[in-house]
Amino acid sequence: MIRTDGSLIGESGSVTVLAFDTSTAAFSAAIVKDGALIDSVVSFAERNHSVRILSEIKELLSRNGIAGQELDVIAVGQGPGSYTGVRIAVTAAKTLAWAWNKPLVGVSSLEALGLGAWRRLRQENEDLADDRDVWLVPIMDARRGQVYTSRYAANHAGGWQTIDADGIRLIADWAARIEDEGTEDAQVSAIWFVGDIALHQAAIEEAEQSGTRLRTFAWDMDATAVGLLAEFRFRQGEAHDVHTFVPNYTQLAEAEAKLLASNRGE
Repeated sequence: MIRTDGSLIGESGSVTVLAFDTSTAAFSAAIVKDGALIDSVVSFAERNHSVRILSEIKELLSRNGIAGQELDVIAVGQGPGSYTGVRIAVTAAKTLAWAWNKPLVGVSSLEALGLGAWRRLRQENEDLADDRDVWLVPIMDARRGQVYTSRYAANHAGGWQTIDADGIRLIADWAARIEDEGTEDAQVSAIWFVGDIALHQAAIEEAEQSGTRLRTFAWDMDATAVGLLAEFRFRQGEAHDVHTFVPNYTQLAEAEAKLLASNRGE
């Protein structure tokens, strides 16, 4: 299992991970070694991800005295999120893994968003330090009242469990469902919607009922969480084939959807 304090259970031996994600407006990269952050970088230049990604990674490695050949794993957020952004990160990860002959591990960008937010929330909220579960619901805007989202249960002991897999959902319906299920479950102490909150705050507040425990926390992608998730999976023997690895778009790009609809005569 992965512990949300950063510690890992799995095979022994030192593992150094280069992790990055461009699924959102943020470019985030990190070097994680044996469950601890070595260094990281984040920038907000969505339209320049393809221009900056390799130079930012090179600078990150250089200032820490790490050559690509010294890495053990290349980790990447494989989506969902921005169609172009996800494609950029996955292409870069495949290129580096192939060039340096390193294992490639892809993780859900939503899971990394949720885990990163949870690690910060635990530091800032003493009321989360009890034995009950906290639900983390990461969201990314997907337009037209929709979000890319999933759900995880975490606890103070370090547990981390997937409840709902990545999907695209109407935020109003999703928030209402989360509120209903959370109210019925006495083992849930709090529910946090995290990530791209601004556009969807009203819909989340609309779902709140008397006694609800819905909370929100605006949070940007942190590649540290990508690295922690990938290190855990690598220690469990997981890795992706470089040549067949593809992004998780969750839905067709708008242009592709329109083309398919046109071909079907819709």
